[in-house]
Amino acid sequence: MSQAPDFVLHDGYALRELGDGDGEELHAVIERNRARLAQWISWAAEQTLDDTRAFISRARAMEQDDTGLSRAILAAGRLAGVVGVTVDPANDSAAIGYWIDAASEGNGAVTAAVGALVDDSFQRWRLTRIEIRADVENRASRAVAERLGFELEGVLRQSYRVGEGRYSDDAVYSLLASDPARAALAAGARLAAASE
Repeated sequence: MSQAPDFVLHDGYALRELGDGDGEELHAVIERNRARLAQWISWAAEQTLDDTRAFISRARAMEQDDTGLSRAILAAGRLAGVVGVTVDPANDSAAIGYWIDAASEGNGAVTAAVGALVDDSFQRWRLTRIEIRADVENRASRAVAERLGFELEGVLRQSYRVGEGRYSDDAVYSLLASDPARAALAAGARLAAASE
């Protein structure tokens, strides 16, 4: 699928809408990363191609309903992961989740992707709060929240069922619209837009 990206990040990375034709490519990335994703995400261990296509359909429906937004993370035009936001309109808040192919890990692409979606979400839905939850043992995922200035609020013990009989203790991070880190994100987004 050759859609134009919604957000251009850095070093050939970008974000774009997930399309109906992305199922096989996205599922191939999941297959390559299944073992590492299954450590942290409940759906990863048994995700089928049909499940991946259903996820894309749900993501597109959420965008149509204005209750969320998911974007493909692209590396040199190829699908490399997903970042998504789910909105809680009653509380003017949202939760963000993300994952990326091991080949694209460690170069700031996820931090840039999450930062772009966080900034867009605060503006689009006029949010008060955005939350990130990550297994306390998932240092890479926690580092994304910390680099973006999210504040650690605490740990929810055995709050997420990862697999059969296995639960994760989740670190809960938040960023408020009134936080200085939010202002820094918005300023960075304006600078990036001006340089395009």
